[in-house]
Amino acid sequence: MSDWWKSAVIYQVYPRSFQDTTGNGVGDLQGITKRLDHIASLGVDVVWLSPIFTSPQADMGYDISDHCDVDPLFGTLDDFDALLSRAHELGLKVIVDQVPSHTSDKHRWFEESRQSRDNPKADWYVWAEAKPDGSPPNNWLSVFGGPAWTWEPRRKQYFLHSFLSSQPQMNFHNPDVEAAILDTMKFWLDRGIDGFRLDSINYPFHDPQLRDNPPREDATDDEWVNPYNVQRHVYDKTRPETVGFLKNVRTLLDQYEGTMSVGEVGEGRGAATIMGEYTKGDDRLHMAYSFEMLGGAFTAKFFRDAIGGFFREAPDGWPCWAFSNHDVIRHVSRWEVDHRDTDALARQGIALMVSLEGTKCLYQGEELGQTETELSYDEIVDPPGLKFWPEYKGRDGCRTPMVWEENADNAGFTTGEPWLPVKPEQAHRAVDTQDGVAGSVLEHYRTVLGFYRDMPALRIGTSEFLEPGEPVLAVRRCCDEGEVLCVFNLSCNPVTLKVDGAATPLGPSCGTLTEDRLELPAHGFVWLDGKDLLVTL
Repeated sequence: MSDWWKSAVIYQVYPRSFQDTTGNGVGDLQGITKRLDHIASLGVDVVWLSPIFTSPQADMGYDISDHCDVDPLFGTLDDFDALLSRAHELGLKVIVDQVPSHTSDKHRWFEESRQSRDNPKADWYVWAEAKPDGSPPNNWLSVFGGPAWTWEPRRKQYFLHSFLSSQPQMNFHNPDVEAAILDTMKFWLDRGIDGFRLDSINYPFHDPQLRDNPPREDATDDEWVNPYNVQRHVYDKTRPETVGFLKNVRTLLDQYEGTMSVGEVGEGRGAATIMGEYTKGDDRLHMAYSFEMLGGAFTAKFFRDAIGGFFREAPDGWPCWAFSNHDVIRHVSRWEVDHRDTDALARQGIALMVSLEGTKCLYQGEELGQTETELSYDEIVDPPGLKFWPEYKGRDGCRTPMVWEENADNAGFTTGEPWLPVKPEQAHRAVDTQDGVAGSVLEHYRTVLGFYRDMPALRIGTSEFLEPGEPVLAVRRCCDEGEVLCVFNLSCNPVTLKVDGAATPLGPSCGTLTEDRLELPAHGFVWLDGKDLLVTL
């Protein structure tokens, strides 16, 4: 069907950390191809590859120096074609990261642009004059720390970078820039991919007047760890012109039947409104996600407000939900505060994910109940982690290698020295310790995703949140084929609820129903079949 993506489950692969076949300690495309059967066995629909393009790897591939080739670190275009072919044989679609807002400073476009003010690419990046005292043109800051401006002596101007100084910002007010980015997307679509994940999609446009961002009066002491957090980013990103670019992306994708797009909204506040604006109707992105669900409190109110709030603010938009990815602490470790059983949290996590209205996205290792890796300062490589340590330890803890065989060197990831260490706590959760083992997190994921496939109400049903009270989250999913009440105990203590109506537990529920009483253990959950059911504490 044309909107297949609405009920899809996406599996994110972080190529550096999935499987190394060369012994250089870094994962590669042949390694991903080797492990596609594992991904297919989960029952997911789509593989999302984090960046594989040619890059100096200053930001682990999000600093692209050639949009239309594979970095030798990962392999070749032939390796990519083989991966794509095998994935399609297994019934898996493949999407790749696209980074439209910036490039590497080693990209040929920027190398030309920085030479002078009058070359053919002079206006392809955001350049600005210094203030009379030589300081940057305004108060914009980099996400990775410090001013968002770096001086270029050849042009005697500053260039803008929202991230590293080696990631210069492209000037999307120049139509040639947009055309060039769309051409790079066409390159991969012609190769047969099934769509894109668009990185930092609210960043491409900036305010041409370069007005200062205002302060955030409600910034907390914790947010002051990085001053970027204490500005209201009204001029350096999320500009109204972005919607026009998204429409052009959709026009391109509509020329390739069955393709889709998912945009990352890099915004912690008001993200639902932006997600709705970027996905409403049928002429913009297919869906979007933000960091709202990748953080926040582990409470019924948080989930109710996040999901319910999106559909209230964007009734004709579409969300993609994830609990973990390559940028945040793994969710079982985030949620573990005051919780004792990470495996129970992992099992509840996938049950909760399939019960939420929207597309679902899983991150590699999540299906193993993988926890955040504790790293020392000398083990990390992530630029913001190095800069803001120890208050912010960076993103490496969620990026450590995938574990395949507990007792093999580096848990089967590489025969060499891994780019990030494999530690015993992570190796203990290896695939070979869980595959085929009843009750393991891995087998639970397979069971729950199979159950999801067979439940129309979960795949296409609308949502109605009930409010039985903390710590219980309850959401009714309804469609023409039936309805299901999904109930979750978000605490580490058992709870008892009263059920109003004739109910029958469904699928791999973790709870006990006796007449009108529902017993849920710590992190228990249940799907109930029945019409207009209510639950109360």
